[in-house]
Amino acid sequence: MVRRIEDYGLIGNMLSAALVGKDGSIDWLCFPRFDSPACFAALLGTPENGRWRITPAGKGAKVSRRYLPDTAILETRFETPTGAATLTDFMPVGERDRTLDLIRIVTGVSGTVEMDMELILRFENGQAVPWVRRKDYGLSAVAGPHAVELHTDLPLEGRNMKTCARFSVMAGESVPLTLSYHASNERPHFVADRRELLARSAIWWREWVKRGSFEDMPDVWRQPVVRSLITLKMLIYAPTGAIVAAPTTSLPEKIGGTRNWDYRYCWLRDSALTLYALLNSGYRDEAEDWRQWLLRAVAGSPDQLQIMYGIAGERWLPEVEVPWLDGFERSSPVRIGNKAAGQVQIDVFGELIDTLHAARDAELQPQHEAWRLQKVLLRHLETAWRIPDSGIWEVRGPSRSFTHSRMMAWVAFDRAVISVERYGLDGPVAKWRQVRQQIYDDICVNGFDAGKNSFVQYYGGETLDASLLLMPQLGFLPPDDPRVVATIAAVERELLQDGLVRRYSTDDTNDGIGSGEGAFLACSFWLADAYVLAGRNEDALRLFEHLLGLRNDLGLLAEEYDTVAGRLLGNFPQAFSHIGLVNTAHNLVSVGGPAQQRAQKIAPSRSRKVSHSS
Repeated sequence: MVRRIEDYGLIGNMLSAALVGKDGSIDWLCFPRFDSPACFAALLGTPENGRWRITPAGKGAKVSRRYLPDTAILETRFETPTGAATLTDFMPVGERDRTLDLIRIVTGVSGTVEMDMELILRFENGQAVPWVRRKDYGLSAVAGPHAVELHTDLPLEGRNMKTCARFSVMAGESVPLTLSYHASNERPHFVADRRELLARSAIWWREWVKRGSFEDMPDVWRQPVVRSLITLKMLIYAPTGAIVAAPTTSLPEKIGGTRNWDYRYCWLRDSALTLYALLNSGYRDEAEDWRQWLLRAVAGSPDQLQIMYGIAGERWLPEVEVPWLDGFERSSPVRIGNKAAGQVQIDVFGELIDTLHAARDAELQPQHEAWRLQKVLLRHLETAWRIPDSGIWEVRGPSRSFTHSRMMAWVAFDRAVISVERYGLDGPVAKWRQVRQQIYDDICVNGFDAGKNSFVQYYGGETLDASLLLMPQLGFLPPDDPRVVATIAAVERELLQDGLVRRYSTDDTNDGIGSGEGAFLACSFWLADAYVLAGRNEDALRLFEHLLGLRNDLGLLAEEYDTVAGRLLGNFPQAFSHIGLVNTAHNLVSVGGPAQQRAQKIAPSRSRKVSHSS
């Protein structure tokens, strides 16, 4: 059976997360953190690299699934010729003592269903076979620093380095199983009643959803927005407030290709849009935790600002290839770590300062140190903005003077000027206005191709870049500026493919990687936002509803979409895609949505001078 990325669902507890397939197989799980080595890695290899499968014996079962409403609890229903049963998967949340438990409950619905259970544990990303011992509660598996306990009353059999069981459930019967992680030098913890944990977790998630602000959201959009926010919540590492880009590594951006990256880290480029998604949805605590993580992670010398960090703020994220994993549908290599962490990307200065500015506007907890940090970063950026870099898309080809990078440097100085004007903060505002104008003039002269009648990806080039769609949202130019209108038209003409937007043309840009990729879903949401700002609401609505139709049956999105094969691509689920969905929904229902809030009203002039209003 050919696996598809959209065949998976996500469960998690804000420490780690697991991917559960339609066939009842958990094929990806990292313990004890999102970025830990996987103990189930069948997603990127074979079943022998680790999985936990619970499914009806025999073939031909009809499968349907859903999340319990307003929760992260996944229910898979199997209908067989002899009866029906459900498999409920979740990781408990809201407990006083944070534990690393994964609970599965098989419940008979009608008739009698014979089930098979197969557990293959492989630590260290699918490579290390553990030492397994039978226990009166099930089994214990140990390999180096890792230990896992399986708690079950099922009669277990060990064969071919697997643990198996066959059992039957009748209507009304339940069979619970718990997989618990602990460090091998520690004692295993007590496993509480699974039904009670299920009930408490459902209550916790529903109470969390109730904190949100969805009063103005049309009923047809509420469910996609709430599902995206629950997914985003699951991607938060609770001990630090960090938000991972995705819980997976190396899911391919083209089947059989090499664009396979580790996304279990935190990108500064996501920060401002993430903050807007949380704030506009009413989740101020998560927004404040995210801001605090950002301040801790970036603390230090401004010339060492990175584009991404680990979930505790780690800076060293070395990239290695895992030779014993063949990759999803043989899309290799499988990578652990991300070399892009060492790249120079000038845009991150603007994204960070824009995030802190948005937090100030939202009246999150004031912090004098945050403003001091911004002033230090701006002092460095006064000269650094001219440095060629790797750009927002982290190309591994030649460094360029990317238009988006320069635009984000403009954003950094623009938000600093507004902070002085609006809040009376101290700073060399005259100098910042001067640098802001220099960058603006530089972009308008070198980033705009008169022959093409469009802004371009980098100075001296002719290719387009979907990040140019952010110009009006960022306030660099107003949405009715002829150059913005023409650039949107150029993106529609050259980057729009079967109704979705590519980041850039991989055929025309030397990004040092090779092979193609799918349409980038966040960029498609950006186009919808640009339509809203331009007053093209029907176009925005049409594109948004098209994007909603690309979600899998559980409402989840990956990073990209293959418009030819009609399937999701890239790491899954992708925070950036779900952030785009939330922000675009807010933009469509309110002129005060995220895009409008970011856009500063700018009066253009032929002399390329720009005036600002706060």
